[in-house]
Amino acid sequence: MSILKPTVLIADDHPIVADSLRRLLEPDFDIVGIASDGGDVLAQFQRLRPDVVLLDVIIPPEDGFAIARQLKAFSSDVRIVFVTMLAEPIHISEAFRVGAKGYVLKQSTPSDLKDAIHAVLRYERYLSPGIASEIRESVDYPWSKPGGFTAQLTDRQRQILELLTRGETAKVIADTLKISAKTVAFHKASICKKLGVQTVSELTKFALTHGLASLE
Repeated sequence: MSILKPTVLIADDHPIVADSLRRLLEPDFDIVGIASDGGDVLAQFQRLRPDVVLLDVIIPPEDGFAIARQLKAFSSDVRIVFVTMLAEPIHISEAFRVGAKGYVLKQSTPSDLKDAIHAVLRYERYLSPGIASEIRESVDYPWSKPGGFTAQLTDRQRQILELLTRGETAKVIADTLKISAKTVAFHKASICKKLGVQTVSELTKFALTHGLASLE
């Protein structure tokens, strides 16, 4: 008599990545579906009722966090593992806040993802070993956003974030807002600390993804 494998739904809008995950996991799990957008994820979950959903943070039309909330609203016992390139503290905190049981980096080893799935099947939480130790220590149960990592920006910080997102230099921002370049640098450092990012590219990606700024 054959042993039933745990069922897994893969949600990733990059076909090559999704197919790679499928081939990696097929020996140990039953891949019941592959979804490429939020609507497809919800429809397949409702129809297939998989044991585990693998979900990317960046997936249209909103993001993986919004999809996770909808999955949890439909089924409170859904087991979600985020599989993503994003290792910033605020993303990790948000993932667990919306109900995920695991968080795995795509740059991790193949065994990492398998370990994560087995862990959440045992109703255990799993955080990828590739996450920096200082970040792991800053995120504590019940996985709410830790102090220092918040999207609560002041009006001035939002102004500066908007201009940084548009690619403006510190000098241009200082001239535009009638403040000194040192003040711009101070606010930029504070924004990065609040959002848990380090570079302007990470800052821009986060701001656009979460609606904190626009390119219009």
